[in-house]
Amino acid sequence: MTDFPFAYSLAHAESGWTWRIFDEEGETVAQGLDLSQSAAQAAVESAIRMAASEARA
Repeated sequence: MTDFPFAYSLAHAESGWTWRIFDEEGETVAQGLDLSQSAAQAAVESAIRMAASEARA
């Protein structure tokens, strides 16, 4: 996706798809829950872009 220093996880849960984004130290910087895998992936990509732009500021 990009060269930003973030990692993420997607996991299927009973209520949908959970996701978490981690920084270089392993700290969670964002998390959420979406009904579909594609919505969760889109949310991850959006959250990483936002976190990256905040890191540059």
